[in-house]
Amino acid sequence: MAALVAMVLIWGYSWVVMKIALRHAHPFDFAAWRVGLGSAFLFLLVKLTGRKLLLPRYRMAVLLGCTQVALFVALSHFALLKAGPGKTSVLVFTMPFWMIVFAHFLIGERMRGTQWIAVAIAFAGLTLIVAPWDLTSVYGSLLAVAGGAVWAISAVMSKRWPTPGTDPLTFTAWQLLFGAIVLAALAATTSDRPIEWTHEYIYALAFSTIAATAIGWWLWTYILQNTPAGIAGLNSLGIPVVAVMSSWVQLGERPPGLELAGMLLIGFALALLAWLNLRNAART
Repeated sequence: MAALVAMVLIWGYSWVVMKIALRHAHPFDFAAWRVGLGSAFLFLLVKLTGRKLLLPRYRMAVLLGCTQVALFVALSHFALLKAGPGKTSVLVFTMPFWMIVFAHFLIGERMRGTQWIAVAIAFAGLTLIVAPWDLTSVYGSLLAVAGGAVWAISAVMSKRWPTPGTDPLTFTAWQLLFGAIVLAALAATTSDRPIEWTHEYIYALAFSTIAATAIGWWLWTYILQNTPAGIAGLNSLGIPVVAVMSSWVQLGERPPGLELAGMLLIGFALALLAWLNLRNAART
């Protein structure tokens, strides 16, 4: 629960930081720098804490680095490039609902009973936040939804083919490294403007590197190792709530009434899931 709360707060606020950073850099340049530096930061922590630098197997680190990191980040950042950092970027958080579908067919996870009520309430809340009837770019929205689907199936693959005996910190460092290599190649071939190394951009890059990328992906890896995929995905719906509230406080982007109603619905759904989990834990 502590890891979930920390991840939601960090990744929720990171959307505001990303909006600020993209004023000064091409999305793919920013993605390559944040993931590459995030990987280096985690390797430093691995070394300082005396963990093993090498993995017993690299197959899943390469696979997830190319999909869960590189492809997901590329699709979500490209959606920002095409449609702007508005509601369409939040469409990546259709991910939890994709995850329920993929987890059902690939690893046999099933939502049961009252959990489906929480799913329905959360979906209604997300719909109110995204407002699909008022999208500014269908193309950008499709890219964002595709990013959410890629994130979901990558997370389920990590549950389907785990790497036993691997430290989450070391695994995340290698995963980010492989993703950074792909993103650097993408940035080198698509970027059309130089980075503006302003103080604002440096602060945004520092937060994105240490908190959003290094710590955030490490927390996500840990959560997936210790939580059912569907439950982990649904709890991540707190991220767009934090993102919208942070944008309101820092950027003055006041959410309309429907978005506020959507956030209340998601909050209720997450509280319901937490109560169900605590009840089931008490029974066992």
